[in-house]
Amino acid sequence: MIVLVDTTIWSLALRRRPQALGGQDRLLVEEWTRLVRSGEAVLIGPIRQEILSGIRHETSFAALQKILGDFRYLEIIPSDYDQAARFFNLCRAHGIAGTAIDLLICAVAHRFDVPIFTTDADFQHFSPRIKIRLHAPPAER
Repeated sequence: MIVLVDTTIWSLALRRRPQALGGQDRLLVEEWTRLVRSGEAVLIGPIRQEILSGIRHETSFAALQKILGDFRYLEIIPSDYDQAARFFNLCRAHGIAGTAIDLLICAVAHRFDVPIFTTDADFQHFSPRIKIRLHAPPAER
């Protein structure tokens, strides 16, 4: 099994100090660690860009860039953009707002039939309307 890990989880795992994590966040980081170590965590280019954005020091940027290069990436193809637009339109018709990137994540996850691991509540709103699955740590399942 593979899981598309969203930026919110990466940020939690990479930018927060372990001692600053509450119980729920600790579970999320533990699941992220398990997915990374097992090779189940996958990315797409826009998530990589978001992870790398905002890193102030070039040495930190380069180190993280190298680490991210070791992960499996799901390829984005032109039809994914079309599907993301369809998802956007469907959600909007039901009063649900979403960003282009979030709906692109949904489109790629839909095509590959993989769950999305995120803390972004928008995905909870998308999931009843579009065919996506969300991943949760075992304690939440």
